[in-house]
Amino acid sequence: MEMEDSVSEYLQMIQLVIQRMANNSFLAKGWSVSLVAFLTALRGHGLGGVVVSFLPALAFWGLDAYYLRQERLFRALYNDVVRKMAAKQPFTCFNMDTSPYHREVGSLFQTLFCPSVVAVHGCVLSAVIFSCFM
Repeated sequence: MEMEDSVSEYLQMIQLVIQRMANNSFLAKGWSVSLVAFLTALRGHGLGGVVVSFLPALAFWGLDAYYLRQERLFRALYNDVVRKMAAKQPFTCFNMDTSPYHREVGSLFQTLFCPSVVAVHGCVLSAVIFSCFM
């Protein structure tokens, strides 16, 4: 019974990391929209104003993709632990190393262009570009 409790705690620990990464990704999207809208409203016309709005938008795009990739890596770890537990295969409890799943999840560059990231940040960047012509 003690082993089942430790495995349960281990899975809960992984779930908390997944939840934290999802929350961070959500916050990055919200901050991106808010900050870029604020900077776009304050900036003057010209190239300098566009750069001031464009750089945070790109930074938040990268940050959001990073958190989404981390979330996917920990989901892969969680699924692997559950699969090994069901098949009664040995696994290391409380191991949080996600490096074996990097190929399964894909690179940060691939995550930058997944639909959930591009939808929000592509719209933000489009709005910044569109506002420079106004």
